Amino acid sequence: VQLQAYGGGLVQPGSSLRLSCVISGLALEKNNIGWFRQAPGLEREFVAAITWNLGTTYYSDSVKGRFTISRDAAQNTVTLQMNSLKPEDTAVYYCAAARAGNSYSQSSYGYWGQGTLVTVSS
Repeated sequence: VQLQAYGGGLVQPGSSLRLSCVISGLALEKNNIGWFRQAPGLEREFVAAITWNLGTTYYSDSVKGRFTISRDAAQNTVTLQMNSLKPEDTAVYYCAAARAGNSYSQSSYGYWGQGTLVTVSS
């Protein structure tokens, strides 16, 4: 199983960025895919998740209305579209896969990709 996240970079406040997570070796229809982030000196936190079969989405309060998670079955990819970025969105972003359980909880996720750094700064 591999999850490969990419798309991070340095952007100014108010800008947009799109992260992608390419997944291989996993029966995606039986999994949920989530994005988490870890800012310097802080614990990793939930950002957003999507159920692959129904496309149900979940968001943290801090990103609701600004971020959108979606999936592309043809590309085995989950995308996180991030708009109206703020300096507090600066973090390493990780994608992960969960077979079942609470989509908001890190403990539900058994497979993790490497992180991609997002820096929001003027």
